[in-house]
Amino acid sequence: MNRYIFRFVKHLNLRWKMVVMVMPLVILPIFLVGSMIGSIATRQAYLGITQTSKDDLNHMAAFSLDLLDAHHQQFEVYRQDKKRIIREELAALTTMAYNLVRSEHQHAQKQGLTVAEAKEAAKKALREVQVGETGYIYAMTSKGDLAMHIAREGENVYDERDEQGHYFIRDISERAVNSEPDDILYATYPWRNAILGDLKARKKVVAFRYFRQWDWIIASGTYLDETVDDAAFERRAFEDLKEKIRSKKVGKTGYIFAMDSEGTFTVHPEEEGKNFFDARDSSGHHFIKEMCEKKEGWIRYLWQNENDPRARMKIVRYDYFEPWDWIVAVGSYEDEFYQEANAIKGRIFTTMLLLPLIIGVVAVVLVLFASRVLTEPIHHMIGVIRKVKKGRFDSKMKVDTQDELGELATTFNRMTTIISKNKEMEANLAQQGKMASLGVLSSGVAHEINNPLGVILGYAGYIETKLDESDPSYKYIHEIKRESKRCKKIVQDLLSYARTPKPSFEPLDINELLDQIVEFAANHTDMQHVEIVRNLDPDLPGIEADGDQIRQVAINLMLNAGAAMEEQGVLRVETRRQDEHVEILFADKGPGIEPESLDKIFEPFYTTKEKGTGLGLAITKQIVDQHHGQIEIDSTPGAGTRVTISLPLEREEY
Repeated sequence: MNRYIFRFVKHLNLRWKMVVMVMPLVILPIFLVGSMIGSIATRQAYLGITQTSKDDLNHMAAFSLDLLDAHHQQFEVYRQDKKRIIREELAALTTMAYNLVRSEHQHAQKQGLTVAEAKEAAKKALREVQVGETGYIYAMTSKGDLAMHIAREGENVYDERDEQGHYFIRDISERAVNSEPDDILYATYPWRNAILGDLKARKKVVAFRYFRQWDWIIASGTYLDETVDDAAFERRAFEDLKEKIRSKKVGKTGYIFAMDSEGTFTVHPEEEGKNFFDARDSSGHHFIKEMCEKKEGWIRYLWQNENDPRARMKIVRYDYFEPWDWIVAVGSYEDEFYQEANAIKGRIFTTMLLLPLIIGVVAVVLVLFASRVLTEPIHHMIGVIRKVKKGRFDSKMKVDTQDELGELATTFNRMTTIISKNKEMEANLAQQGKMASLGVLSSGVAHEINNPLGVILGYAGYIETKLDESDPSYKYIHEIKRESKRCKKIVQDLLSYARTPKPSFEPLDINELLDQIVEFAANHTDMQHVEIVRNLDPDLPGIEADGDQIRQVAINLMLNAGAAMEEQGVLRVETRRQDEHVEILFADKGPGIEPESLDKIFEPFYTTKEKGTGLGLAITKQIVDQHHGQIEIDSTPGAGTRVTISLPLEREEY
């Protein structure tokens, strides 16, 4: 039977395939939606129980926060007293060390000892003093050199920074130098001693005095958490607090737990010390992550313990205790509160069966509409592919979406563009082959024709000087001379077209180049009757191009425009940026070009001039093509001609 179903689906078009495949996935969730609507309808029945349950959870959460706050306040006062006592002890040790150094200094003066001997004696005495478990006395200069230290003596620590990036040694040195002789100064900073195996920074407090005679800063320091008896007492009190929290039960199986904002359980009946930040409930929801991010509120999630036959909905009230960065949560299973109300749910769901059926009908219509939305772009793509198959590479797919179909259309358009460029490159290679042959032929023709033409021009010029202008033969000799020059120019243009050199690309300012060419053209004999109007974009970016070749193109087009216009002609020269290209425009008010001539205008030897060679525009197009640009001519007979040259800002390498 499955085989027949598969065969049936296989022969359907894409739209109906989507309907057949998607509808089961739609219908099933519809019934789930109906169930959710039913649960909403039962909310009134659950309202009283829900409110009572939430009040209970709120009360337990507030109770837990009160316990934590009381413990925190009690030990905060205790810690402040301990800090005061530690500072007094450190001050006494620092004063003792200061007096010892001063005594050694005075003894050295009386006994005639050197300062170095006195310092060595002071170091020896100070090394024997220990402060707490790991604290010690040290001395350093105002430049940060450790004059006496149990582990790093001789090092410079002026640029040392604490765990928060603060230059605490610099601060100590500056304060010490500016202090009075009897001043006892203090500094507190976070420090992680890797030698002692510290995994995180601990607060360290230092008392120091400045002994100016030796430029010594004498300091004694210790960690605030290194009073053994006090730490043990705090741990015991903290364990008692956690035990009180763990002992509180919520309903039959609910309990109170706490965790830090990283998701590590600090209080829990079974999983204390473990991190559950990425834990998911039975529906895949990261409920611990949500609690850590929101820090306070309510959350419901499905949870299944190892001994439970199925997942049950759990409701949790959680709140944030900022001093310890703890999230305190109180949770219980909903079915422990709603056992009586659950009996109502079945009857309400029975009445809701009709609603999913109606929604199912609506879903069928929506799926049909969605399938149409998805298949119509595919039909369009198929049409474009068929056109491209016939060789119409200018056909493009519409890209009006950002989904996979849009990406496919964009990739296909890029592929057709590459194919079109490759075909254009093949045509250019073939043309280059022809040009190579034409170049060989042109060289031979130039050699064989230029020599006789030179002889003809020479003798014609000689005879012309011997004849008077009134002589009837003078006219014929002048015609021979003029037509010989014309033949020589045709041969020269033919060589230029066949041997157009490869462009030498260099940075080029188009506006500056056109300014030079306009000044040149304005003084040309063929342009005396033409007014040249410039409109150059001052923000036009520079490009990479062959300046000599672009100059040849511009001069050729401007002289062509001047020759086409009669008296009082106007030629507009403009530049502008268009997307990723620079455009140069030449617009005249001449007679224009007939439509039948526009298709042939760039062909070699095609000309509308009486005495033209037909190679000027062919050479112009050849230069523009070598610059990976485009040239377009828009002409209306009797209204003028507009030539647009487009050159890329960034040159592509083929």
